[in-house]
Amino acid sequence: MGASLSSGRGGGRRSRRAPMAEINVTPFVDVMLVLLIIFMVTAPLLASGVPIELPESRANALDQDPEQITVSIDQAGVIFIGDNVVPIGGFPQALADLTPEGGEQPDIVLRGDTSLQYGRVMAVMGELNRAGFNSIALLTSGSETAP
Repeated sequence: MGASLSSGRGGGRRSRRAPMAEINVTPFVDVMLVLLIIFMVTAPLLASGVPIELPESRANALDQDPEQITVSIDQAGVIFIGDNVVPIGGFPQALADLTPEGGEQPDIVLRGDTSLQYGRVMAVMGELNRAGFNSIALLTSGSETAP
């Protein structure tokens, strides 16, 4: 005496599941974290293309300004403005070309190789000051140990 629940149309009724309305964000977050790491590693390399071994310092990082100008001195003492080599004796003229007409002086970021003599770096800073650039930041690499 058993009762059958089937209606006779080919067996039992299939249960219908509602469509899934949630998005699985885990793969999306994984991809975004990988992209973030890639950009964090490559961004400092894009800032300047002159290969320089910077001295170490435990100083706090400064904010980067798109209007700032990077002046680099490599281990041979060659001066670069951005990625462009400055000819010997042409640094004062190159600085004069950077000076805006009646505008505010841009900030200068000075990068100097570790092997440079102190006098060479001071000579470049003196020319920057003489040209009217008074906001000069010295760039170093980070260090965890105290000197």
